[in-house]
Amino acid sequence: MSEKTERAARIAELRPAYQADIAAGPDRLFEPRRTSCPWCGSPELTTRLRTTDLLQHKPGRFVLDRCEGCGHTFQNPRLSERGLEFYYRDFYDGLGEKKLGDTFGSRTKMYRGRAESMLPHDPAPKTWLDVGTGHGHFCAAAREVLPHTAFDGLDFTDGVELAEREGRVKRGYRGDFPGLAPELAGRYDVVSMFHYLEHSTDPDRELRAARETVRPGGHLLIEVPDPESRYARLLGRWWLPWLQPQHLHFVPVANLRARLRDLGFTVVAEQHAEPHDPVDLLAAVWLALDHAAPRDDAPWLPRPPSGARRALRAVVLVAGIPALLAGTLLDRFAVRPLSRRLRVSNAYRIVARRD
Repeated sequence: MSEKTERAARIAELRPAYQADIAAGPDRLFEPRRTSCPWCGSPELTTRLRTTDLLQHKPGRFVLDRCEGCGHTFQNPRLSERGLEFYYRDFYDGLGEKKLGDTFGSRTKMYRGRAESMLPHDPAPKTWLDVGTGHGHFCAAAREVLPHTAFDGLDFTDGVELAEREGRVKRGYRGDFPGLAPELAGRYDVVSMFHYLEHSTDPDRELRAARETVRPGGHLLIEVPDPESRYARLLGRWWLPWLQPQHLHFVPVANLRARLRDLGFTVVAEQHAEPHDPVDLLAAVWLALDHAAPRDDAPWLPRPPSGARRALRAVVLVAGIPALLAGTLLDRFAVRPLSRRLRVSNAYRIVARRD
């Protein structure tokens, strides 16, 4: 059976369960709407963004609110446990596993840069825990920078088990980080959270778990989308780091620095240009084209698209190639060298030492 035929058969197999979930209605996928900020408690909330699922195109509409008191941006109403399962299903695993695995596996240069950001502060950590490690691609690349460091990984998906089988991590922990933290208390010289905190339902709980896991004198390394990036405003719903509905919280850097200080950390480095991923314009064009064109087959669609719809999609995507090329060139050669000066860096990175 060809890969294409096998995928079509798998989609047909999954379609009844997805359609039953959709028919049950959207209410069970969301918690009640909050009337106060989950970060500081202020009731002064304004709507920052309304959007849909622009990556998988699963049904649903999502709202991001911003706290006028502290600047924290968060999904409101937030996905419930059932909602998280529905929207994560077949993204990192299942139907999406190979595509995402290939994407993450090709980003070796980025992973090396993340590991190198620790060198000025601890050039030879003995133990490192990567929280939200996925398939462990960061740990495999970081070992080239830090060959004498033992890298473990933690994730709530079965990707971490794959990472251990493939030898990308020495030990893989599957489960909830705060729940596992007592078992791992004081064990690690470095704990990293690369684009993990924004996925969590309670960022403060995750930070407290990190404090418990990092040994005194060890370091916490965090990288998250920057909600204060000018691209977040200029590109609107087409800004890739919004990543709705998966990203639940967007923490301004000042808020994170203050919370880390309260938890007994000293911030020893803050980076904006270094973690910037030069894909904003390219991704915005792609998301717009993919939204405009009739979609490929997926089990959350009631039926496979017709041949005419597939042909129309191909025409739209081919017509968009010049715009995709222009976005790529601007991202990499025009904007990237000026990303910090223009304040368009799409992420920031913090290194904090546990006192």
